[in-house]
Formats: sequence, C-alpha cells, structure tokens
Amino acid sequence: MHKEATIREPLVLGHKTYHQVTEDVCKPIEGKAPKTWYILFAIAAIIGVYGIGCILYLLGTGIGTWGLNKTINWAWDITNFVWWVGIGHAGTLISAVLLLFRQKWRMAINRSAEAMTIFAVFMAGIFPLIHMGRIWVAYWVMPLPNQFGSLWPNFNSPLLWDVFAISTYLSVSLVFWYIGLIPDFSTIRDRAKKPVAKKIYSMLSFGWSGRAKQWSRFETVSLVLAGLATPLVFSVHSIVSFDFATSVIPGWHTTIFPPYFVAGAVFSGFAMVQTLMLVMRKAYNLEAYIHTKHIEYMNIVIMATGSIVGTAYITELFISWYSGVEYESYAFFNRATGPYWWAYATMMTCNVLSPQLMWFKKLRTSLSFTFVIAIVVNIGMWFERFVIITTSLHRDYLPSSWSMFYPTHIDIGIFVGTIGLFFVFFLLFTRYFPVLALNEVKTILKSSGQSYKDGTAKTPAFSIEEQHLADVKVKPSITNETIVSSVQEETKTAPVQKAVDPITDPVIDPALAKIVTSLGSTDATKKDDLKELTGLDAALEDKLNKIGILTFSQIANINPTADLGLLTAYLGNAGSQANLLAWKLEAEEKLKNDNN
Repeated sequence: MHKEATIREPLVLGHKTYHQVTEDVCKPIEGKAPKTWYILFAIAAIIGVYGIGCILYLLGTGIGTWGLNKTINWAWDITNFVWWVGIGHAGTLISAVLLLFRQKWRMAINRSAEAMTIFAVFMAGIFPLIHMGRIWVAYWVMPLPNQFGSLWPNFNSPLLWDVFAISTYLSVSLVFWYIGLIPDFSTIRDRAKKPVAKKIYSMLSFGWSGRAKQWSRFETVSLVLAGLATPLVFSVHSIVSFDFATSVIPGWHTTIFPPYFVAGAVFSGFAMVQTLMLVMRKAYNLEAYIHTKHIEYMNIVIMATGSIVGTAYITELFISWYSGVEYESYAFFNRATGPYWWAYATMMTCNVLSPQLMWFKKLRTSLSFTFVIAIVVNIGMWFERFVIITTSLHRDYLPSSWSMFYPTHIDIGIFVGTIGLFFVFFLLFTRYFPVLALNEVKTILKSSGQSYKDGTAKTPAFSIEEQHLADVKVKPSITNETIVSSVQEETKTAPVQKAVDPITDPVIDPALAKIVTSLGSTDATKKDDLKELTGLDAALEDKLNKIGILTFSQIANINPTADLGLLTAYLGNAGSQANLLAWKLEAEEKLKNDNN
C-alpha cells in the first residue's frame, strides 16, 4: 500500500470505516428523497419544459424568432453552445488527466464532474441542431450517399469538425463515466431490498462480482480510456475555437484562440463543479469526503487557468496594437469603449480580477466565498463568449450596416430552458446514482483517511473487524462503533501470533487443551447456541464443542492478551483473532443482558 506523508491533510475525515463509506454514499439512493429535492426538481422541470416549448416554437416558425439580423447572424445560440461545451471540460480533466497523474483528491468529485460533463454536452448539442432551422434534414450534414448529386459535406468547414469532435468527446466521456459506475452499481444491487430496484441495478452492474480478475480489467480499461480522453480535453475546445480563428473577421482571426479557449473551458468547468459540489456536499451530508482541501485544490486550478485567460486577453490587446492593422485595432477598441463596453467590463472583472483573490489562502479555503466566485466566473465566461461573437460582428467594414443585437424572449427562453434541463438530469443523477466514486474512495481510506493519519487505526484488526462486524445485528447497548473501538484497543496489546500448522486432532495437543481449561469448565446440559454470535456457523460451533467450548461464558473468558495461535489455527480462516475478540464482546453483552 502507498504510504502517504503524515504532513499531508487527510482526504477522508471522521475516522470512517469501509462500511460507513458505503452507508454515507448509498443513503441518498436508498432513503426517501427530501422535500427540497422535489421542489428543486419541479422548478427545474418547469423551466426545462418552457425551454422545450420555445424550441418547438422556433422550429415551427423559423430562426427569425431570434434577435438575429443581416449583420449579426451569430449571437446567443453559438454563445450558449461554446459556454456549455466549456463547462463540460472539467469532468474529463478530473477523470482522465488527474487519473494519469494519480491525484487522489479527484476521487471525491470525479463521478459528479463526469455526469456534469455529459449533461453539459447534451445541452451544447441542442444549439447547432436548432441553428439549422430545418432540423428534420440534419442528416444532410453527414457524409451519406444521396440522390442530390453534388450534395456532400464540406470537410474544410470547422463546423463539420465540431460534429466529429463533440460526438467523439461525448462517446468517450459516456463510456468512461459508465464503466466507473459498474462496481458502485453492484454495491447498490447487493444492498437493494425492493425487487424492482434490485433487478434494475443488476442489469446496470453487468454481473459484476468484484473478483480480482474483474478489478484488474477495470483498472486497465480505466487507464486506456484516460489515455484516449486526455487528448480530447485539448482537442475539442481547440476545434471549437477554429470556428472563429479560421475566419478573416477582425477579432476572430488569431492564432492564440486554441490554448486560450482550452484554458477558458477548464476555468469555467471547474467553476461549475465548485457550484454543484458545494451544494451537494451540504444536501447529502458528504462533508467528510468533500471538504476544504478539495475546494482549495480546485480553487488553485481556477486561479491558474484564470491567470492564463487574463494573459490571453492582454496578449490580444497588445497584438491588435502591435500588428498595425487598423481594423484589428478597432475591433478591440470597440469592445472596450463601444456600445457593448458593459459586457467587456463584466468579462474582465469576473474572469481576470476575481480569480486573483484566490492567492489568499483564507479566501480560497472559504466555502461561501468559493461559491460566490464560482458563480461569478460562470457569468464572466458566458460574457466572454458573447463579447467574442457579438462585438466582432455588430460593426463590420461598412458603417451603414452596423447594427445591435437584442435578444428576444425565445433567445432567453431557450437558454434558461437548457439550464433547467441540465438540472433535471443532474437531480435525477443524484437521486438514483452514487454521487461519489464509492469503491475508489475506499481505495484511499488507508493512505488518506483521518484514522490512519492520526494513528488511531494502525492495528491489524481495523480492516478485518470492519469486514466482519459492519452488519452485526446487536442490541442498542452495543453498536458497531463500540465493538470496533474495543477490538482495536484490545488488539493493540495483543502479542503477535506465531504461524501454527492447522490442527486436525485437538485431543493430542495438550497446549490447546490448556487454553480451553483456562476458559472455565462446564457440562453438556448448560450448552448455549453459539450460532447466535455473528459469523459463527454450525461447522465452527461443532469444532468448538469438540474441544469443550460449549457456553457464552467460556467465550467471554477469552483473554485477548494470551497467545491464541493454537486456537485460531484449529478453527481455520474464520477463527482469526479479531473474530475471537468480537465473539467475546458479543458473548459478554449477551450475559449482561441475561443477568438484567
């Protein structure tokens, strides 16, 4: 197991065991949804339905219902498209790039970030389709044999590159997300009590049983998909930037667009992840898994990418002056001082100034400040796309054709509707899917969990007893936690057991007989049903009876500091020292309850 430096802060707080991780993640799925969830879902659904209504009206009437005109033929539709694609970048970055760099802090946020990516790309895909106007002939853009003679896609067009880039990005992200969910689905399947839920999660888990071969293949596939997805993080938004960079319009025709767009995409994507994670951690009581350290790491990424975006803005301004091309210079001068100066000022304030506040540790570790800044960044990145597209078009080479863009209620309705649909999908995801990578979080528990960081879980019994006692059903006076604590305390002083060959005939071993004698004598008439103890089956009871262990009082007399190697060797795999001590505690509790 990887040993992590104690100076590093733990990534899992609260002395969690494996079972507690499972309980915390599965609770929102297995329990009843709170009223707040239904209220938010109803609001999102109403907004989403309104957006769908606006889309249907647009398709029935035509794109003249938008605020476009002869000068400005791209506006909110492409702005929203680029904004949603950018938001979808963080999920792939967290899943793929951080996986390749073995960043363990990603495990608490990657599952929800991946879901956010997929839903954001769904929303982005709506806008190019409805921008066609006649969506029922969308298949014309595909390279298919047809009866129209020379009708064939223009492969020189970046818009066609978008089709392949976005579809590839969506496919890889969807496969990556779903494969990661399979082990978690199997956990929910095994815990499900309702037949319908059990059947559904059984189908979703594809028969996952958790065998070593399956985990080996899971790790291999995850690495392969991460390798495939990593180039997509950089290529997809680079290709989106080519929609503008390959044109000759002042303000668009620049080589800095690809890296500038990629940095901006990661910038806005992480801001949206912050917005969703901060709400979700509070709503589902996941503070132990998503805490200030995760928030700080994401804020550092936001600060770094925000600085890159700010540098790109300044570089654009400098090159527009240094180039000596008056049209290029005027495009940027018009952005800052023209009719849309307010949009440019909003963009610069939100995207350049606000992330620099993250240099202060007190601010970047503040949850409330982070939430506000995340929303500010998302607003600023929307205005960035609006400024790039609209201000570069509304004043062209001919002053008589200069115009302004004013969004109609259909423009606004479609954009707000996609936000509603996005939250409908995300709320359904949080209700029926695990919002944390359940099994991946467990893999870092021993290296990054608080119990191992502060030295309270260094005994060998920690992992063994958790596996054995997680689901023990005992009376309220004794809980899993008290058993765990007692076993850990007692095993701290227990001697290391020597390897002993399995015993087949206890009669010929005087040392084993001596251990049994130390537990006290009894007779067959006072025999207890030892199978009442958790994990002690009929075969084990028969073995214990053969050597003279018949009652709970004898098991309660087991000395945790004694050398029990002969007894554990005789009982086999199920008779580990942790199990013996757990049976001792249960037996003591039973005797105490009987006396009362």
